[in-house]
Amino acid sequence: MDNQLIEKHFARMGARVRFGEVLPDNTWEAPAPGIDIGTDNRGDFFDIRIETGDDVSYEVIDLRHDLRHLLLMARRDNGKEKFLCGHDERHWFVCAVPGKSVASVADAMRALQPVFVRRQVLMKLKRVKNRFTRRNDAFLRQGEWFFIPFPDLVRPTGFENQIHKNEPLSRGFGSKSHICEEVFRTRGETVMVCTKYPAGVLMERYTEIVRSKPKAAKWDWRMMQRGATVYARGTVRHPDHQTIHLDGWHQVLMNTENEAPGRQHVVFLD
Repeated sequence: MDNQLIEKHFARMGARVRFGEVLPDNTWEAPAPGIDIGTDNRGDFFDIRIETGDDVSYEVIDLRHDLRHLLLMARRDNGKEKFLCGHDERHWFVCAVPGKSVASVADAMRALQPVFVRRQVLMKLKRVKNRFTRRNDAFLRQGEWFFIPFPDLVRPTGFENQIHKNEPLSRGFGSKSHICEEVFRTRGETVMVCTKYPAGVLMERYTEIVRSKPKAAKWDWRMMQRGATVYARGTVRHPDHQTIHLDGWHQVLMNTENEAPGRQHVVFLD
């Protein structure tokens, strides 16, 4: 692995990268192997940590310095993993990319769009350069969340009493929530969510947890719907992103990073 060449590629998009080694008996307090965003007195940098004895090699396979994005590939014994690294609004980010035929930054950005978003893009956007902007006729994007306008959905009939105010959108596992002014959900399964169970647990499991550990009832649980169709309107806020305003109801979809084979090697969450 040519670390110096990788450093030059990152420098061309205005970023720094460091490489570190992690012992196999790494404890939870120590850095985990993978790709993270670190911070020092010079600012943020990409922190690539490789576990001792892990046969992995990284290389940059595409660079778009005009977008401040690059595509990083990891070669492992069991295959290849792709990561989109870049700058989005205010901060550097790293995102695992799904798909075997991803060979460029544009491919990666397209692969991270859910299928429904890609369909809307093809129908509404003729110019290729507009297909990956954060705001266009097909969608608005804030971080990993896409908001697709549904102008015909004026009043969610039957859900008038289920419109939630200042509702969090979270992919779980320690990520910072995006707060939507108004949200309603259809279908899905009811789960109970708290900081100890950010991905949610079914009601039966929640009952077992509270029965076996009475103190768990005070863990600030919140009832939510998992796997539901989600719609939002009004402002959407997040500390790392510019606030956006949804004029009318928009369907909410998360990017496809959870489908990527390299997702377990991305340490940094928004």
